[in-house]
Amino acid sequence: MSHRRASLVCLLALGVSGCSTATSTLPVASSSGARSIPAQTAHTTQTAHTTQTAPLTSAPGRASVASGAVTKVLVFIEENHSLSEMKSGMPYTLSLARRFGYASSYTAIRHPSLPNYIAIAGGQTYGITNDAKPSANPVAGTSVFGQAVAAGQTAAVYADGMPENCATSDGGSGASGSSYAVKHNPWAYFINERSVCQRYDVPVDQLAGAIAHGTLPNVGMVIPNLCNDAHDCPLGAADTWFKGWMTKVFEGPDWKSGHLAVVLTADEDDTSGANTVLTVVIHPSQESNVVTSPLTHYSLTRLYEEVTGTPYLFNAASARSMAAAFGLPLQ
Repeated sequence: MSHRRASLVCLLALGVSGCSTATSTLPVASSSGARSIPAQTAHTTQTAHTTQTAPLTSAPGRASVASGAVTKVLVFIEENHSLSEMKSGMPYTLSLARRFGYASSYTAIRHPSLPNYIAIAGGQTYGITNDAKPSANPVAGTSVFGQAVAAGQTAAVYADGMPENCATSDGGSGASGSSYAVKHNPWAYFINERSVCQRYDVPVDQLAGAIAHGTLPNVGMVIPNLCNDAHDCPLGAADTWFKGWMTKVFEGPDWKSGHLAVVLTADEDDTSGANTVLTVVIHPSQESNVVTSPLTHYSLTRLYEEVTGTPYLFNAASARSMAAAFGLPLQ
């Protein structure tokens, strides 16, 4: 990350301690359409959340967790529910949103599912308008995952129920008996990165070990199966599944170091509204923080790149910064 870009992010971090203007020494991946530009300078609007909640027994007290610079982002993606539906149907997730932070004006890109996943991973939809398999929707571009690996950092996708690494077809099953859907696994579509995808796009069984050993990647994504993402099951099932993983995360060294930020969002709403979805940001720097500034999935693409210091892919360059909006401390 350039000195200028890091400085601008810190200036926008709304007084959060831990910002640093140290420059990155990692190599930067180049890709067609990728541009490295300074972080945007527009201030974002934040309002303090007035709802007070009791401390969660599954999350450690703030005094026991350092609020360090964010070097790792782990994103969980749920399915097909609006902001209001997720707030009412996912009580544990909402408790974390109220304790840490969430966006009240975060919108998906379009319908159906796949274009949103491709947008998060690649900074644009690549013209995809359907949920077809990689053989029908090959993406000859760069993803945030491949970009991180090329820059000497780490990336991983953990897919629930996936039968083999970087599977390009539906199949398998998770603990709930529901299957893996490739349309929810964006890295499998980036054909120029197939070799690294086959190494680091793995079944979710490997997530527990990464959490316990403090080896979560700089760029991480967790893809539930069709039940645990609330696609085929109630939101309560997704909430319970997410709670199980967050209980482990809160006990892991990456969280306790303060270097891990966890994001939960949804690919899209149920098509009944404006495609506004609940997006929660969990990091020790957050305290009952409600971000009202408009954000999109391209802001999430940008967050990955702000953390790794890699070039912004396509629409991420003009997207509003999530790091600045939430005041996340960066290196």
